[in-house]
Amino acid sequence: MQNLFDLSGKIALVTGATHGLGMAMTKALGSAGATLVVIGNTPAKMEKALEEYRNDGFDVRGYLFDVTNEAQVKENIEAIERELGPVEILVNNAGMIKRVPALEMEVDEFRKVLDVDLTGPFIMSKHVARYMVERKRGKIINICSMMSELGRDTVSAYAAAKGGLKMLTRNLATEWAKHNIQVNGLGPGYFATDQTAPIRVNGHPFNDFIVNRTPAGRWGDPEDLGGTIVFLASKASDFVNGQIIYVDGGILATIGKPSNE
Repeated sequence: MQNLFDLSGKIALVTGATHGLGMAMTKALGSAGATLVVIGNTPAKMEKALEEYRNDGFDVRGYLFDVTNEAQVKENIEAIERELGPVEILVNNAGMIKRVPALEMEVDEFRKVLDVDLTGPFIMSKHVARYMVERKRGKIINICSMMSELGRDTVSAYAAAKGGLKMLTRNLATEWAKHNIQVNGLGPGYFATDQTAPIRVNGHPFNDFIVNRTPAGRWGDPEDLGGTIVFLASKASDFVNGQIIYVDGGILATIGKPSNE
């Protein structure tokens, strides 16, 4: 059974893996044996991230390019395949959010969010999958969001992109299943990260809202994503395709946290 989850000898490419949840998921893949390829677009963040990965004992490489630039993506995927070997796992994690009321959002801002959060995963998947199709195997994991299912004030572009990513996941799964490629999504709930630290204090309205809205009664720990990302990247999920697995402490399952009575 343990062999089903073993990623030894496999190359896992993760976009947006220089910090936060992307780094936590990437470390989980590395802990399962994968060779890590981290994609980013900020040299300083990349240098710091690679140092942390290596200090933790992971076999890791870093590449700097823009996932929304198809020419750069094509060139770098070719280089990775040539220099390191076959990419068997792709995690499309890079993303951005702009919290702007819809009436105030500029169209260019809206398009930018869709470009990063939806078009980027399409471009990456397209160019990685060309090699996967030839080899007749591969795992693609798109990092969706609860905003793939729910709306919320000020995040119209992000929710539109993540909803689109959910359907892109299902469509690519449909097209590429015949090539033994599984395309699935992972949707994190609300997690304890450096970015959420200022609002995760007792008494803060949003902290109280999340704790009270989540049946588990807490924010997620980044390590809570490890089991799901390894499952979706491993042989254990070979007959799982086109699914979005939400790791959210039960938020999407209920209209409210159960009482303690």
